[in-house]
Amino acid sequence: MQPLAAGSARVKEARRLSRRPARAERRLFLADGPKAVEGALGTLIEDAGPPLVVEVFATPAATTSFPALVRLADSYGIPWTLVDDRAIAGLSDSVTSAGVVAVCRFLDRPVDDVVGGGDLVVLAADVRDPGNAGTLVRTADAVGATGVVLAGHSVDAYNPKTVRATVGSLFHLPVALAPDPAAAVRSARAAGLTVLAADGAGEVDLFAADELVRGPVAWLFGNEAWGLPAELAALADHRVAIPIPGRAESLNLATAAAVCLYATSRARLG
Repeated sequence: MQPLAAGSARVKEARRLSRRPARAERRLFLADGPKAVEGALGTLIEDAGPPLVVEVFATPAATTSFPALVRLADSYGIPWTLVDDRAIAGLSDSVTSAGVVAVCRFLDRPVDDVVGGGDLVVLAADVRDPGNAGTLVRTADAVGATGVVLAGHSVDAYNPKTVRATVGSLFHLPVALAPDPAAAVRSARAAGLTVLAADGAGEVDLFAADELVRGPVAWLFGNEAWGLPAELAALADHRVAIPIPGRAESLNLATAAAVCLYATSRARLG
């Protein structure tokens, strides 16, 4: 079979998904690279619906390099379409493409489902950087969190850079999108979660919070530049500060989130 060229109608239509309005209109997005495609293949919508992946585009070289992905796609009846190098370059957001990109359905769930479905949830308010948002999802996955809520004016969860930064974790745990961070906090509290706001001026020292984090909690993180607005932090049950014995003024958002989440995990395992 001759690989599709960059100018083919199917490739052009898929390439439109690199833009947010097209993603929102069609409720489809691109998962770039073998880790993302592996995570997406076989994932079901709400554990009961159709496969998440609609179609996989891959170069002949990538098809040879990733036979397990080809078999997995075939087992679910998902089309595996050969494309040439220029076509895959137009679909990929990577500097050097691995040669495989999947078209996927949106997978976000209602906020109430995510906050009500577990005992360790991440609430991210107005996180603007795709790398930070993706790293938050990846870190949440690593510590065994039960869900992530991207709230307010956070970056698009389906931005190619965000998806790539999750390194497949986007497909491992439930994610919700919430336009109103305050409503998301209230939903978490209504679900029985203790909301802990990560705040440098917090009244609780993270290193003395083991008993607090052993129960069902939702960690609330704010924007990279200005943190949490006072009115949003005030909705939390507690404001928790990470001790900084050195001279740094603060920690990067993704680093702060990792510290808080791993402190929670350590307290629970201990």
